[in-house]
Amino acid sequence: MTARAGPAAVPEPSGLSAAPSAPDGTCEHPLFSRFLHPRLSAKAKAKGEDRYRVRLLEGLSGRVIELGAGDGTNFEHYPDSVSEVLAVEPENHMRALAEKAASKATVPIRVVAGLADALPATDGSFDAGIACLVLCSVPDQAVALGELYRVIRPGGELRFFEHVRDERPILRALQGAADPIWSRMGGGCHLTRETQDAITAAGFQVEGSERLRFRMGVLESIAETHILGTARRPAIPAQV
Repeated sequence: MTARAGPAAVPEPSGLSAAPSAPDGTCEHPLFSRFLHPRLSAKAKAKGEDRYRVRLLEGLSGRVIELGAGDGTNFEHYPDSVSEVLAVEPENHMRALAEKAASKATVPIRVVAGLADALPATDGSFDAGIACLVLCSVPDQAVALGELYRVIRPGGELRFFEHVRDERPILRALQGAADPIWSRMGGGCHLTRETQDAITAAGFQVEGSERLRFRMGVLESIAETHILGTARRPAIPAQV
């Protein structure tokens, strides 16, 4: 795959570019960010979701970019071997919460506004990228994954923990019927995406993936099917 070229950028000392060109890289989902998300997040934590976040991030090292960092729930789980995290979050209220979480983290985390289709980073400037419960809600998965491919260095990792379309016919039908309302209420979240296929189509090589069911409650069971895994941007072949 040929990575989609991003906008020209002048590198900063950390390897980051200027703010993305698409408006100001921000958005507002007040119903979701201020009312639904806090309740869902608390329920997920009570049901043990943190164990998956720990697995998502364990063993990481170097520079990391996190797409759609939300309120910074992952920040406490980054290992000390990570030298820097660029946490990109467009939603204004969530980003303010993430900034508070970053101030308490044990690794350096910079929280910035930015959109999935124009990540504020230069090509190949990160050792790893994180997609955690975010590829369901980006406007265009292919474009977002193309951006992650662009900013992750050749040989670097993409770690993912995402809820995906279920394989059972009855639940798939329910997901399809509920998706328009679910998306409107859930800040753009979709129930019907085949995210692992999209990761492969973007040019990443999936090295390991586990399909699991994480149910927070009866109402949330429609989104219980998740994937947790690692993919890699292929390294550039050695020159002979």
